[in-house]
Amino acid sequence: MTHVVTESCISCRYTDCVDVCPVDCFREGPNFLSIDPDECIDCAVCVAECPVNAIFAEEDVPSDQQQFIKINIETARHWPSITKTKAALPDADQFKDVKDKLHLLVR
Repeated sequence: MTHVVTESCISCRYTDCVDVCPVDCFREGPNFLSIDPDECIDCAVCVAECPVNAIFAEEDVPSDQQQFIKINIETARHWPSITKTKAALPDADQFKDVKDKLHLLVR
């Protein structure tokens, strides 16, 4: 099993979760983070660190967010690893409570 980053991360890309990951499984895209399912050890440390509640265990991903399981797999193959906390995106605070952001995802 793995963990999955979901829609709440889009256009925010807070990286609090990255620093606590013991296996460096996060990948950084232009406006989203993903988790490499081949690297994730399902420790769940990242879940509590996410300020927008975007990370779920795969079996707990809400039904309206199921497409993010595949999105994490696909993007993790192409995006570079991120291992250190960076500043959130400039408009993160404006987007953190916005719903239905999938159309804003930059791959």
